[in-house]
Amino acid sequence: MSSGEFLSVEPQELRFPFELKKQISCSLQLLNKSDNHVAFKVKTTNPKKYCVRPNTGVVLPRSTCDVTVTMQAQSEPPPDAQCKDKFLLQSVIASAGVTGKDINPDMFNKESGNLIDECKFRVVYAPPPRPPSPVREGSEEGSSPRASSSDNGNFNASDISGGSKASVEPQDRSSEARALISKLMEEKSLAVQQSNKLRQELELLRREGTKSNGGIPFLYVAIVGLLGILFGYLLRKT
Repeated sequence: MSSGEFLSVEPQELRFPFELKKQISCSLQLLNKSDNHVAFKVKTTNPKKYCVRPNTGVVLPRSTCDVTVTMQAQSEPPPDAQCKDKFLLQSVIASAGVTGKDINPDMFNKESGNLIDECKFRVVYAPPPRPPSPVREGSEEGSSPRASSSDNGNFNASDISGGSKASVEPQDRSSEARALISKLMEEKSLAVQQSNKLRQELELLRREGTKSNGGIPFLYVAIVGLLGILFGYLLRKT
């Protein structure tokens, strides 16, 4: 912190993280430790390059005031990354109740006999901030979810085997499902063939029974019951 007679200023230099074609700002904080009203004015050796807000003002007793200095976008880098621009902060004790609108150039005129306190600042170009390092895809808190490792960096055998099992298990289930479906289809086809054969035999017996005594033999009733049980079983399987 630079301490003047009337105001203390922080920081002692204006540091701009220089980037081409980009407007950059930094701040100054003015601190009034006295019990007086202090008027201030900020000057620079290169007024076209910088914008100061506010460039004049009043700091109340035991109060602070923030000043923002904005450097306009530059199209060319400075030679040797050095800057010769300077700033000057002038301050003077003002009467109580004075406001920023009451400030005029005569207040900072030494020839008028005013006691002017001055504090100089230099401009420093700092390298631009580095972009954050890219985060590896799929990583979380520095570890990869794809495989775990022991303290010496070797992969655990249990992790590898577990991963293989997880990838093979769906294939095994699919093969088992296809085999089960194929088996059921074969059983269904066999049951249909047997049903057709029994139906032919039943028809033959029915004809013979009709010719003999015109009634329905017991064997016919038994075969009909067997067919009903067989079809019920097939319906449950499919």
